Amino acid sequence: MEPKAVFDIFAEINQIPRPSKHEERISQWLQEWAKAHQIECVADESMNVIMRVPATPGYEDHEGVILQAHMDMVCEKNGDVEHDFMNDPIQTWVDGEWLKAKGTTLGADNGIGIAMALAAISNPDLKHPAIECLFTVDEETGLTGAFRLKDGMLRGKRLINLDSEDDGQIFIGCAGGIDTLAKMHYEPVESGKSKVESIGIRLSVTGLMGGHSGDDINKGRANANQLLVFFLARIWPKTEVQLAQINGGNLRNAIAREAEAVISIPMAYKEQIRIEWNQYVAQMEGVFGEVEKDMRMELETCDLPELYVPAEKAYRLILALCECPHGMIAMSKEMPGLVETSTNLASVKMKTVESQKSKVESYIEVNTSQRSSIEQSKHHLKWAVEQALSLACDEVTHGDGYPGWAPNPKSALLDVTKAAYEELFHAEPQVLAIHAGLECGLFLEKYPYLDMVSIGPQMYGVHSPQERLSIPSTERCYKWLCRVLEKL
Repeated sequence: MEPKAVFDIFAEINQIPRPSKHEERISQWLQEWAKAHQIECVADESMNVIMRVPATPGYEDHEGVILQAHMDMVCEKNGDVEHDFMNDPIQTWVDGEWLKAKGTTLGADNGIGIAMALAAISNPDLKHPAIECLFTVDEETGLTGAFRLKDGMLRGKRLINLDSEDDGQIFIGCAGGIDTLAKMHYEPVESGKSKVESIGIRLSVTGLMGGHSGDDINKGRANANQLLVFFLARIWPKTEVQLAQINGGNLRNAIAREAEAVISIPMAYKEQIRIEWNQYVAQMEGVFGEVEKDMRMELETCDLPELYVPAEKAYRLILALCECPHGMIAMSKEMPGLVETSTNLASVKMKTVESQKSKVESYIEVNTSQRSSIEQSKHHLKWAVEQALSLACDEVTHGDGYPGWAPNPKSALLDVTKAAYEELFHAEPQVLAIHAGLECGLFLEKYPYLDMVSIGPQMYGVHSPQERLSIPSTERCYKWLCRVLEKL
C-alpha cells in the first residue's frame, strides 16, 4: 500500500484506543513519536500536541505553514460486533482499493490526516518551509482542543486542515453548529394489568446507513429514531400502548442507524399491531428502499416488562420526538449544492442514575445537533428544537456552539493549493464550502490573520461502521500535500 510511510503510521495509530474525550494514550504516543524523531514537541493542558520542524536549509526566510488534524475518532459499531473502543485496536482489512474496519468505524477521520502530516515532516527528501503540526483533542464531540488552544501557541499564518473527505476538492468554509440536550424525568410505574391480559413486544430498526450528520444529511437516508417513534405515534391511540424501553442512535454527529423499543399492549390487539407493523414496514421500504437497501424492521414478542414510563408522559415524549425537526432545512443561495441549515435527531436514551441522596433517578435523554452557515439560522433552529422537545421534556439545554468559517475565495494559500493540484493531475480541483463543522472557525477567533484551506483523501461512510478510505486517493492526497509544501 502506497504511500508506505503514511499507511505504516496509520496502522500504528489504529493500535491506540482514542475515543473522543479519552485521548491520553494517542497524545502520549505523538509526544513519544516526536522524541524518537528528534522533533521539537509541546503539549498543552488539554493534551493538544504541537510539533515544530525547521525549514529545509535554504528556505528559512519563507513563511511557515501549519498542518492540522484531530486525534479522536467516532466510535460506532454494529450491534452484533464485540469491540471495546477503550481497549481494543481497530481491526482493518483491505477490500480492493478500499481500507475498511471489521464492523466498526475505521478512524481514518482523522487518523489519516495525522499520518499524512507525520509522514511529511519525517520525509528527509521533502523541501519545505518551517512546519508546525497541530493535533487537537475532542473534535468530534465538543471541539474542546480547538476551544482551549491558547493565544500565542501557533506561529504560522497559513494553515492546511487535513480533515476533509473528498478527493480533488479544496474546502474554504464550513458551517457552525450547536447541540441540544433534553431530559424527561419520570417515576417508573407498574402495568396495572395482569400478565394474562397483556403481551410484551420488541420493535427494532437496524441496518440503516447512518453516516455523518453534516456531510450526509441531504442524502435521503432514514433516521432510526424517527422510523420508530412515527410508528409508535401511529398505533398509540388505537392499542393502549405502554412504553417500557426506548433507545436509539449514539452520537450527536452521526445519523441514527439503529433504534429499539419494548412495549406492552392488551392481548386483544396482538394481531392488529402486527398488521399495522407490516403495513408500515412496506410503506417505509417504498420511501427508503432505494437508499436503505439493508434496512431491517422487526417485530417480535418478548417477556412482559415489569416497569413502564407513565402513559401520559410516554405519549407526550413520542409526540415531541415526532415533532422534533430532523434533516436538511435549507440549501445555500450563494453556493449551489451546499446545505445551509440542518438538524440531526441523534439519540434517544433511557438512563437510570443514583443521586447523592441514594435515590434512583430515571429519565430519557434526547440529543440533537443543529448546523448552519448562517449564525442566526443556527439559533432559530435551536429554538425550534427546544419548543418541540419541551412538549415532554422538563429540562432542555444548549451547548456553547461553535462558529462557522466564512469562505475567502481570494486566499493566497488557496491559489498555491489549486496550482499544485493542477500541476500533478492536469485537472482543476473543486473549491467548496462544507456543511460539516471544522475546527477552522475556532482557530480564526484566536488567530484572525490565518489563511486556511482544508483537503483530504476520499472517504465514505464516516461516523458509521461503513467507513472506508480510498487507498489510491490517499496516495494522490499525500503527493498533493507534499507538492503544496514544496511550492510554499
